[in-house]
Amino acid sequence: MKRTGQYAPIDDLQLYYELHGSGHPLALLHGGGSSMTTTYGRILPQLALGRCVIGVDAQAHGRTRDNGRPLSFERDADNLAALLDVLGIGKTDLMGFSNGATTALHFAIRHPGRLGKLVIASGLSRMDGIPPGFFEGFDHAVLDHMPQPLRDGFMADNEDDPDAAGRLQVMFDRDVERMKHFRDIDDDKITTIQAPALILHADRDIVLVEHAVRLFRLMAHARLAVLPGGHEDYLGGSLAVDPGRTLPDLVVTLIQEFLDA
Repeated sequence: MKRTGQYAPIDDLQLYYELHGSGHPLALLHGGGSSMTTTYGRILPQLALGRCVIGVDAQAHGRTRDNGRPLSFERDADNLAALLDVLGIGKTDLMGFSNGATTALHFAIRHPGRLGKLVIASGLSRMDGIPPGFFEGFDHAVLDHMPQPLRDGFMADNEDDPDAAGRLQVMFDRDVERMKHFRDIDDDKITTIQAPALILHADRDIVLVEHAVRLFRLMAHARLAVLPGGHEDYLGGSLAVDPGRTLPDLVVTLIQEFLDA
């Protein structure tokens, strides 16, 4: 499906974004190696009913080209704040999945006045929130290790770009380097987040369920929902085992009721 969006000049980055629906804004931050399409394509149309969804492709991902800088969760958070300035939006609700959830946590810490409500889906704030050996695996990561649906999604997003294959390698290399240099977010900083938060997690997620519970305990105004399945299954994303099942519809209802309450 052809996508129509725009590019916002954020310093030396041309940040690709799309607006869907109308109403109170909800920004979506995708997972690592992904784009707004591969992470949220299944549920984005439903989320856009009654609100303005701001889909963003982060640096080097999807339709946003790399600008030569190492990836940074903090910089991605600041890029979103700069995009809100471009759009004339003072405050937004925010949902982040996986790496996008880590970025969302940094946004909540760095830009609390720009945040309404927060949805953290399969989020990670500490290295010990994931099974031992996970981060060591990035020392030997090659592009062939990247899940095929994510590779296919990137190529589909950039089907008219003759350099798409080269950009895919750049995205992979950037993501690997960022994960090799992952740094914990201090618990003291997590406790400063005062926004109402909904924490979504899967019982067979990559990130440990215990870590989701930890985030839930650290945030003053958080709710927690643990859903059956693996990483991204409950969103019906490109890595979902069965993206056509009804669980994503239930999750959309949970998100909508949380945001509307």
